[in-house]
Amino acid sequence: MAETLYRPRFGAPREPANRVDPGRGLARVIEVVAGSHARAVAFLIVVGALFFLPGFFNIPPIDRDEPRFAQATKQMVETGDFVDIRFQDEVRYKKPVGIYWLQAAAVETASALGLPRAQVRIWLYRMPSLIGAIGAVLLTYWAALVFVTRRGALLAALLLCGCVLLGVEARLAKTDAMLLCLSVAVMGAMARIYVPWQRGEDPVRPSWALPAIFWTAIAAGLLIKGPLILMFVALAIGALVIMDRSGGWLWQLRPAWGLMWVLVLVLPWFVMIVMRSGSSFFQDSLGGDMLTKLASPQESHGAPPGLYFVLFWLTFWPGSALAGLAAPAIWRVRREPGAQFLLAWLVPSWIVFEIVITKLPHYVLPLYPAIAILIVGALERRVLSRAAWVVRGTSWWFVLPALLSVAAVVLAISLTLQPTFLAWPFAAGAMIFGLFAWWLYDENEAERSILNAVVASWFLGVVVYGVVMPSLAPLFPSVELARVLRNVECVGPRAVAAGYHEPSLVFMTGTSTLLTDGSGAADFLGHGSCRFALIESRQERAFAQRAEAIGLRYNVATRIEGYNFSQGRQISVAVFRSEGTQ
Repeated sequence: MAETLYRPRFGAPREPANRVDPGRGLARVIEVVAGSHARAVAFLIVVGALFFLPGFFNIPPIDRDEPRFAQATKQMVETGDFVDIRFQDEVRYKKPVGIYWLQAAAVETASALGLPRAQVRIWLYRMPSLIGAIGAVLLTYWAALVFVTRRGALLAALLLCGCVLLGVEARLAKTDAMLLCLSVAVMGAMARIYVPWQRGEDPVRPSWALPAIFWTAIAAGLLIKGPLILMFVALAIGALVIMDRSGGWLWQLRPAWGLMWVLVLVLPWFVMIVMRSGSSFFQDSLGGDMLTKLASPQESHGAPPGLYFVLFWLTFWPGSALAGLAAPAIWRVRREPGAQFLLAWLVPSWIVFEIVITKLPHYVLPLYPAIAILIVGALERRVLSRAAWVVRGTSWWFVLPALLSVAAVVLAISLTLQPTFLAWPFAAGAMIFGLFAWWLYDENEAERSILNAVVASWFLGVVVYGVVMPSLAPLFPSVELARVLRNVECVGPRAVAAGYHEPSLVFMTGTSTLLTDGSGAADFLGHGSCRFALIESRQERAFAQRAEAIGLRYNVATRIEGYNFSQGRQISVAVFRSEGTQ
């Protein structure tokens, strides 16, 4: 029998080349990590830190909400009053006290450990958000185990970890990352009761652990952001009871004991704040904040229904690229217990948010874990859509990092007149891995595309948060103004601001900073030495006229040029000092 020899074509390599698959190595990592819960949890903590720490320490306070929360917490620490919530002399009753307590704990701990100037380090106030973001990733893994395999739960957690919106909220000293964490805890506990009940797997002796998690998270959510967490729970329960025509599983939540436990946890502070403020807290938080958002746009944040659907493709990237592929399969299995629960978590609350007039992107963040789990469920069943026009949407894995990376670098160059070379290799990494995710996509091997897209998301985060944002000094004039006051020679400088009244300025220059107009600033400067007036250019004429009228003599210390992104305009702030002040 003649021997058949391998005869390569002329010019072909002597040995067959192995195809390079950038998704294979990442898949092997997931396979190893998914071997045990301990490895999975450790892996997600490390990945969460890698995603959320770039820029966490060196991005200045971002106006306006973040420094408002931080300044209110700072005043609690300064005064020792942990009941009342104030921004300077103005009460701040839009949100309950929970986030302020968590931020104060971080600041007080850092101070006790000897960290200098802990009260003005914004990253300390961001610690609860960082913990909440990583906690939400871990709890998404925990909740997903009810619906998908351990490997699938890891993928769902990674989709949430890499999503654009969580990357933003993890770096802001606000309520939303912690609310997300608590919402996933509540819905995960509820899923672990509902899904086995639906499948006829009722335990002989129901555990107290799940009701304890459920009601404790509800109590914490009430203290963090008021009754919003109750909306997610109530709408999901209502939808499930209507679809099942039964709510027998609710008794496993131990509602009587649970409600008493919630009252024990939340009632003391509510009683104390009512004793302090009367009915003002409930008027401001429920009437002035929550109910007003239903009927009218607050702070120019009104938008028609459908905005969240449009923003979803950006804010949930990279997971959003698979949402359209998974949607038809999810609709087909909508009455299966797992899909039914996740849709009850997602759809009713999403509809409410679309109807509400006031809209901000982060409102729908607590619904994103449900979307991540639904997508992974469809992926594991290999039922993603094969329609060509839908599959073309996977190009979004490449298009978004290309657009955002280029835009970030161009913005940095235009504002700083520096090439920002450090961002370039990370921008290239975001585009390369996004391109791999798109090119490698196959409905039977979608996991490798997800993993490449998540890596692209990390590179993109480093570009935006780790390199570009900290370099944009003109966007943060409060930093330069505070530095001017720290470098003066006199002891205990006092400041007044006219025209530029951003909360970040108060946080960085001190609670006693007076916010007034140009005329009032001149009067303030004339009342003593070691006083400084921060006068925005539009107020300089009023300042000069009043100074001339009262015979004030002053010097110009410096002038800070910048951009007030809250108002969308260039600003110029002159720093005046009373004569003789150094």
